[in-house]
Amino acid sequence: MSADSSMFGIERALASPLVPAAPPPVRLQAERQTPADHKDLGRAARIRVPRESHGAWSAPANRADPIALLEEQASTRIPELAPIRYGRMLASPFAFYCGAAAIMAADLANTPQSGFHVQLCGDAHLSNFGGFASPDGDIVFDIYDFDETLPGPWEWDVKLLATSMYVAGRIRACDNEDCRALVLATVSAYRRAMHEFAALPFAAVRRSRLDRARVAKGWGQKLRPTELRASEIAVTKSVLPIGELLSETQQRAAEGVTRSFVLSLKQSPRGNARHILESYEHVHMARQAVAVGSVGLRSWVLLLRGKDYEQSHFLQFKEAQASALAPYIAPVPHAGHGERIVEGQRLLQAEPDIFLGWRTVDDMPGDTPRDYYVRQLWDWKVSADVERMPLRQLLVHGEMCGWALARAHACSGDRLAIAQYLGKGPAFDKAIAEFSRLHARQNEHDYEALRTAVERGVVKAQRGV
Repeated sequence: MSADSSMFGIERALASPLVPAAPPPVRLQAERQTPADHKDLGRAARIRVPRESHGAWSAPANRADPIALLEEQASTRIPELAPIRYGRMLASPFAFYCGAAAIMAADLANTPQSGFHVQLCGDAHLSNFGGFASPDGDIVFDIYDFDETLPGPWEWDVKLLATSMYVAGRIRACDNEDCRALVLATVSAYRRAMHEFAALPFAAVRRSRLDRARVAKGWGQKLRPTELRASEIAVTKSVLPIGELLSETQQRAAEGVTRSFVLSLKQSPRGNARHILESYEHVHMARQAVAVGSVGLRSWVLLLRGKDYEQSHFLQFKEAQASALAPYIAPVPHAGHGERIVEGQRLLQAEPDIFLGWRTVDDMPGDTPRDYYVRQLWDWKVSADVERMPLRQLLVHGEMCGWALARAHACSGDRLAIAQYLGKGPAFDKAIAEFSRLHARQNEHDYEALRTAVERGVVKAQRGV
């Protein structure tokens, strides 16, 4: 046990035997149902799908090869960036997990489902939560990546988050009891928050947000003052000027596309974005190698300069591809993957980016039609260094992630039924802690499989980028 882990103050619980169950998902028909009806649905689901059943998991004999799944993803991305993605994933088992959404989606597809669907983040690991500036100048803690978002079983996001916490604990040399304590704290925060939201009118749920005041009230006593301070993210990381990538003719064509996109945002009916952008003009663009899970997707950084030349603004123009969850979830109608991501973010996030937009681009030089979405690049102000933060801070980060995820699910699903299914006791928490232990071990096996594939030359990895 590490020195910091003695500060947790969390009651340790013994794992209980778990029995798998995987009934077909049930869609709710919410019309003309009373709150009592929704609660009855949640209680009935406990019988159909016992909460303890969520703790059982083992790799099936026909489990998809994890490297094959990663290579399948790489086939639709920029070929020269695939080695960078693999190099980043090799940094640690946690870094691997952050890039393994497709692997986790395949594993989650056959796990128990209570039958209640929400708008999923789809990639709800610890590093996909952080702080960003709200329109009123506050710092809000929330989910901030939605590339995999789709409607689906709420349990999938919870298992993604909880397993990432167990993996984070493992690379910090925590023993199994400490890792379990971290997961229990995260999942119990989700459960308590869901009960909190179930007691509120929907409008109040939508208005809820994890701002500085709520963070200080809920977690201020658990953190030192320095651990509550924001840390800035450098925009220059992994950026390559467009002039080093394209010919002059291609550069003009690419800039024409992005200028047209910004112009369409200026003409958008969303007034705030339109009026703000009218004060800026397009100056330059560069390609960005983004976070580990998105490496290989086409991502451009647009520099906009204020017409008075006193201020600059950055937008990210990012490719949108099919969600890693798509093979395992019924199709959802949308005009394109950019629209899917934008609408998912607007539904789930407490303070959606006012610059969100999407477009299918068919005139990027030398390229086929692709979906893109646009968002601010400088809206994130607090970045969680999960692998290095003190364990006390990691625990609090997990609890905040659980709260934020519950709010997102409460805004898009049946919060009363889910709260009743979860119950007031720790039965569900313990089951997810056991699932996390089992799948964290599988993640380590998959990580070693990637290491072996690189050593044998099956795939190439470029480290340190």
